[in-house]
Amino acid sequence: MRVAIPEDNPDPFSALGDYFSAEMVAASKNFSQAVYRKTRLPLRIFEGARARTADINGCMVCRAFRAKRDLRDFYDAQSIDASQTVIENGAAPDEDFYRNVTNWRTYPGYSERERTAIEYAERFCQDPQGLARDESFWATAKAQFTDDEIVDLSQCVASFIASGRVAHVLGLDTVCSILEIGEAH
Repeated sequence: MRVAIPEDNPDPFSALGDYFSAEMVAASKNFSQAVYRKTRLPLRIFEGARARTADINGCMVCRAFRAKRDLRDFYDAQSIDASQTVIENGAAPDEDFYRNVTNWRTYPGYSERERTAIEYAERFCQDPQGLARDESFWATAKAQFTDDEIVDLSQCVASFIASGRVAHVLGLDTVCSILEIGEAH
Protein backbone atom coordinates (compact mmCIF):
# COMPACT_ATOMS: atom_id res chain seq x y z
CA MET A 1 0.00 0.00 0.00
CA ARG A 2 1.13 3.52 -0.74
CA VAL A 3 -0.59 4.99 2.34
CA ALA A 4 -0.31 3.85 5.95
CA ILE A 5 -3.41 1.94 6.95
CA PRO A 6 -3.13 -0.52 9.85
CA GLU A 7 -2.30 -3.98 8.54
CA ASP A 8 -5.03 -5.60 10.62
CA ASN A 9 -7.74 -3.66 8.75
CA PRO A 10 -9.68 -6.23 6.71
CA ASP A 11 -10.75 -3.74 4.03
CA PRO A 12 -8.32 -0.82 3.64
CA PHE A 13 -10.08 0.64 0.60
CA SER A 14 -13.44 0.90 2.36
CA ALA A 15 -11.70 2.24 5.49
CA LEU A 16 -9.63 4.85 3.63
CA GLY A 17 -11.84 7.67 4.90
CA ASP A 18 -11.32 6.55 8.49
CA TYR A 19 -7.70 7.66 8.15
CA PHE A 20 -7.52 10.29 5.39
CA SER A 21 -9.70 12.93 3.70
CA ALA A 22 -12.92 11.74 5.31
CA GLU A 23 -15.27 14.07 3.44
CA MET A 24 -13.72 13.38 0.05
CA VAL A 25 -13.69 9.62 0.56
CA ALA A 26 -17.32 9.74 1.74
CA ALA A 27 -18.30 11.71 -1.37
CA SER A 28 -16.54 9.14 -3.55
CA LYS A 29 -18.36 6.28 -1.80
CA ASN A 30 -21.69 8.08 -2.23
CA PHE A 31 -20.98 8.58 -5.94
CA SER A 32 -20.14 4.90 -6.35
CA GLN A 33 -23.25 3.82 -4.46
CA ALA A 34 -25.40 6.13 -6.57
CA VAL A 35 -24.00 4.52 -9.71
CA TYR A 36 -24.80 0.99 -8.52
CA ARG A 37 -28.19 1.98 -7.06
CA LYS A 38 -29.57 4.51 -9.51
CA THR A 39 -28.38 3.41 -12.94
CA ARG A 40 -31.13 2.35 -15.27
CA LEU A 41 -28.70 0.78 -17.70
CA PRO A 42 -29.14 -2.92 -18.44
CA LEU A 43 -26.65 -4.98 -16.41
CA ARG A 44 -24.72 -6.17 -19.50
CA ILE A 45 -24.24 -2.57 -20.72
CA PHE A 46 -23.16 -1.50 -17.23
CA GLU A 47 -20.83 -4.47 -16.76
CA GLY A 48 -19.29 -4.12 -20.22
CA ALA A 49 -18.34 -0.51 -19.52
CA ARG A 50 -17.22 -1.35 -15.97
CA ALA A 51 -15.11 -4.33 -17.01
CA ARG A 52 -13.36 -2.43 -19.82
CA THR A 53 -12.64 0.47 -17.46
CA ALA A 54 -11.26 -1.99 -14.88
CA ASP A 55 -9.00 -3.50 -17.52
CA ILE A 56 -7.64 -0.07 -18.49
CA ASN A 57 -7.27 1.07 -14.86
CA GLY A 58 -5.41 -2.09 -13.91
CA CYS A 59 -7.38 -2.47 -10.69
CA MET A 60 -7.21 -6.10 -9.55
CA VAL A 61 -10.37 -5.74 -7.45
CA CYS A 62 -12.38 -4.27 -10.28
CA ARG A 63 -11.14 -6.92 -12.72
CA ALA A 64 -12.23 -9.73 -10.39
CA PHE A 65 -15.56 -8.14 -9.40
CA ARG A 66 -18.79 -9.38 -10.97
CA ALA A 67 -21.74 -7.17 -10.05
CA LYS A 68 -24.42 -9.86 -10.13
CA ARG A 69 -22.27 -12.32 -8.19
CA ASP A 70 -20.48 -10.00 -5.74
CA LEU A 71 -22.44 -6.81 -5.08
CA ARG A 72 -24.93 -8.28 -2.62
CA ASP A 73 -22.20 -9.90 -0.49
CA PHE A 74 -20.09 -6.74 -0.58
CA TYR A 75 -23.04 -4.57 0.45
CA ASP A 76 -23.99 -7.05 3.20
CA ALA A 77 -20.44 -6.85 4.58
CA GLN A 78 -20.77 -3.05 4.63
CA SER A 79 -24.31 -3.16 6.15
CA ILE A 80 -25.74 -1.53 3.01
CA ASP A 81 -29.13 -2.53 1.60
CA ALA A 82 -28.42 -4.26 -1.74
CA SER A 83 -32.00 -4.14 -3.00
CA GLN A 84 -32.84 -1.91 -5.95
CA THR A 85 -29.40 -1.99 -7.51
CA VAL A 86 -27.99 -2.62 -10.98
CA ILE A 87 -28.00 -6.38 -10.32
CA GLU A 88 -31.76 -6.32 -10.84
CA ASN A 89 -31.33 -4.89 -14.37
CA GLY A 90 -30.87 -8.20 -16.17
CA ALA A 91 -29.14 -11.54 -16.26
CA ALA A 92 -25.48 -11.93 -15.31
CA PRO A 93 -22.97 -11.94 -18.15
CA ASP A 94 -20.95 -15.13 -18.48
CA GLU A 95 -17.18 -15.28 -18.08
CA ASP A 96 -16.61 -15.07 -21.86
CA PHE A 97 -18.29 -11.68 -21.72
CA TYR A 98 -15.69 -10.45 -19.21
CA ARG A 99 -12.72 -12.17 -20.87
CA ASN A 100 -13.42 -10.46 -24.18
CA VAL A 101 -13.77 -6.80 -23.19
CA THR A 102 -10.45 -6.05 -24.88
CA ASN A 103 -11.75 -7.79 -28.02
CA TRP A 104 -14.98 -5.83 -28.11
CA ARG A 105 -14.62 -5.05 -31.83
CA THR A 106 -14.63 -8.70 -32.91
CA TYR A 107 -16.14 -10.79 -30.11
CA PRO A 108 -19.50 -12.06 -31.44
CA GLY A 109 -21.07 -12.34 -27.97
CA TYR A 110 -21.77 -8.60 -27.66
CA SER A 111 -24.81 -6.77 -28.96
CA GLU A 112 -24.22 -3.52 -30.84
CA ARG A 113 -25.34 -1.54 -27.78
CA GLU A 114 -22.90 -3.45 -25.57
CA ARG A 115 -20.11 -2.95 -28.10
CA THR A 116 -20.83 0.79 -28.23
CA ALA A 117 -20.88 1.06 -24.42
CA ILE A 118 -17.54 -0.75 -24.16
CA GLU A 119 -16.02 1.46 -26.85
CA TYR A 120 -17.38 4.52 -25.05
CA ALA A 121 -15.77 3.42 -21.76
CA GLU A 122 -12.46 2.70 -23.48
CA ARG A 123 -12.32 6.03 -25.26
CA PHE A 124 -13.60 7.94 -22.20
CA CYS A 125 -10.64 6.46 -20.28
CA GLN A 126 -7.96 6.75 -22.95
CA ASP A 127 -8.88 9.58 -25.30
CA PRO A 128 -11.65 11.81 -23.98
CA GLN A 129 -10.76 14.67 -26.33
CA GLY A 130 -10.90 12.44 -29.39
CA LEU A 131 -14.17 10.92 -28.18
CA ALA A 132 -15.73 14.35 -27.66
CA ARG A 133 -15.11 15.38 -31.26
CA ASP A 134 -15.78 12.06 -33.06
CA GLU A 135 -19.02 12.83 -34.89
CA SER A 136 -19.19 9.35 -36.40
CA PHE A 137 -19.10 7.73 -32.97
CA TRP A 138 -21.74 10.14 -31.67
CA ALA A 139 -24.06 9.36 -34.57
CA THR A 140 -23.77 5.66 -33.67
CA ALA A 141 -24.20 6.28 -29.95
CA LYS A 142 -27.21 8.56 -30.42
CA ALA A 143 -28.86 5.93 -32.63
CA GLN A 144 -28.49 3.31 -29.90
CA PHE A 145 -28.87 5.24 -26.64
CA THR A 146 -31.18 7.96 -25.37
CA ASP A 147 -29.62 11.13 -23.98
CA ASP A 148 -30.58 9.93 -20.49
CA GLU A 149 -28.71 6.66 -21.08
CA ILE A 150 -25.64 8.51 -22.40
CA VAL A 151 -25.51 10.70 -19.30
CA ASP A 152 -26.09 7.65 -17.07
CA LEU A 153 -23.29 5.74 -18.83
CA SER A 154 -20.99 8.76 -18.57
CA GLN A 155 -21.51 9.05 -14.81
CA CYS A 156 -20.98 5.30 -14.37
CA VAL A 157 -17.70 5.34 -16.30
CA ALA A 158 -16.51 8.44 -14.41
CA SER A 159 -17.13 6.61 -11.12
CA PHE A 160 -15.39 3.45 -12.33
CA ILE A 161 -12.35 5.44 -13.45
CA ALA A 162 -12.08 7.35 -10.18
CA SER A 163 -12.50 4.52 -7.70
CA GLY A 164 -10.52 1.97 -9.70
CA ARG A 165 -7.58 4.28 -10.22
CA VAL A 166 -7.49 5.34 -6.58
CA ALA A 167 -7.51 1.68 -5.50
CA HIS A 168 -4.82 0.67 -7.99
CA VAL A 169 -2.49 3.65 -7.62
CA LEU A 170 -2.57 3.51 -3.81
CA GLY A 171 -2.01 -0.24 -3.86
CA LEU A 172 -5.33 -0.98 -2.19
CA ASP A 173 -6.50 -3.29 -4.97
CA THR A 174 -4.49 -6.24 -3.68
CA VAL A 175 -5.81 -6.10 -0.11
CA CYS A 176 -9.52 -5.29 -0.55
CA SER A 177 -12.28 -7.51 0.86
CA ILE A 178 -14.00 -7.62 -2.55
CA LEU A 179 -11.21 -9.93 -3.74
CA GLU A 180 -12.07 -12.33 -0.94
CA ILE A 181 -15.77 -12.24 -1.85
CA GLY A 182 -14.99 -13.00 -5.50
CA GLU A 183 -12.58 -15.81 -4.58
CA ALA A 184 -15.23 -17.42 -2.39
CA HIS A 185 -17.50 -18.00 -5.38
